[in-house]
Amino acid sequence: MSTRSEKLLQQRPDIPTSKINDQMGSEEYFQNAVLRPILKLQNDLFISVFKNYIKKHKNVFYDLSLEKKQRYIEHAIQKDIKFRNSLKGMIIGMFTVEEYETYTMNSSALNKRMMNLLIVRLKDQLLLFDRIDAA
Repeated sequence: MSTRSEKLLQQRPDIPTSKINDQMGSEEYFQNAVLRPILKLQNDLFISVFKNYIKKHKNVFYDLSLEKKQRYIEHAIQKDIKFRNSLKGMIIGMFTVEEYETYTMNSSALNKRMMNLLIVRLKDQLLLFDRIDAA
């Protein structure tokens, strides 16, 4: 029977552009080996969660310029602590026990990397947040 860790690792997508080598630091390794695949795997969920966030905040997002939409995403993830913690939970919940133990040794720096990667990911998909698609 497969363990939870084996099942989690099997689900993660390969990211050929994500470089992993012996010269990188432990945080960069964790980012490329663990965080990037989890963010890619959870992408549809993050899109849905952010659409719901927009809706709960009276759809003001849709009336913003492109630049302000990008700042809105940054602000939502960096300043809205409840939202940020919810997103972190969606990522941490996909860790193996071993990855979680590694994460706890340097959670502050890894949280920053995690949220920055997510901000970039959402900004890169701004078109998915068009009002027509949000209905």
